Formats: sequence, C-alpha cells, structure tokens
Amino acid sequence: MPESSAAVPASNQTPDESTVLFSEKLWPSFWIWLVAAGLSAAGILVFAPISMTAGITAAVVLFVILAVLLIVSTPSLQVTAGTLRVGRATIERRFVGTVEAFKGGEATAERGPRLNGLAFMCIRGWIDPVVRIEITDPMDRTPYWLASTRRPAEFVAALKR
Repeated sequence: MPESSAAVPASNQTPDESTVLFSEKLWPSFWIWLVAAGLSAAGILVFAPISMTAGITAAVVLFVILAVLLIVSTPSLQVTAGTLRVGRATIERRFVGTVEAFKGGEATAERGPRLNGLAFMCIRGWIDPVVRIEITDPMDRTPYWLASTRRPAEFVAALKR
C-alpha cells in the first residue's frame, strides 16, 4: 500500500527543509462573526430614516468590509523543517530555543503581567492558549515570540522535533 503524504516524515527519513510539520490559520471565532453582523446591522439604524433600502445597503456593505478585513488579517502559523513562520515573521528553526504552551490563567498572565515589552506577539483575543517561543539569535533583541494557537500541544511538538 502506498504511503500517504503525511506532514510527519518517517523516522528513517530526513525531512526536507520545506516539509510542513505544522500549519494553522487563526480564523475568527463564531462570536466575532456575530459581532461583525451586529455592527453591520447598525447601518440600518443610521440610514433607515433616509430610506430602508439605503439602510439595508449600508448594512450589507459594512458586513462585506468587515468580513474582508477579518479574512485578510487572519495570520497563520507554519513550522517546516527549516523555518518557523508566525504571522508576518519568519525565523530559522536553529534560532528557536525552549517552547512552552500556556492555557487559562497562565495564558492570560503571559499576555499581560509577565509579557516582556520586546517580545513579538501574534495573539488573537478569541483564542485562549498561547505558545511562548524563545529566540536564541544573538543578533535579535527579541527575547521570545508569543503566539495564539488552538492546538498548542501539536504546535509545541512540531517545534521540538
């Protein structure tokens, strides 16, 4: 039986530099889409005194604008054998140090009181777990990256491979 093209290489094979070990898009949660719909409905309230058609048109246009902004601003996380990409930032895996996942109150503390002002952040308020990735590049002042993820255990496992 032929082997499937899984993202995890077999133990006797060396992964190619471009082999994707982990990938995730940080899509907005369902409640964010509800908020966007609610904000769009405000267009009806503003333009209804002029005409109901103008109000409905404004609501549709507002929702389309908000949807496009939400989709375009959705970051992705990607781990390959050679690189780590979090949002717009990319770094070689050889500069990745310790990696830790946090949930609940610990994640809140990482995003707040324990946050280093020099850290790179790619966090989304609608995603609770975060992963802290130490950066060991001596030429980079950034001590660590903090990234939201819905799958922290998988993300950490991919980085530790």
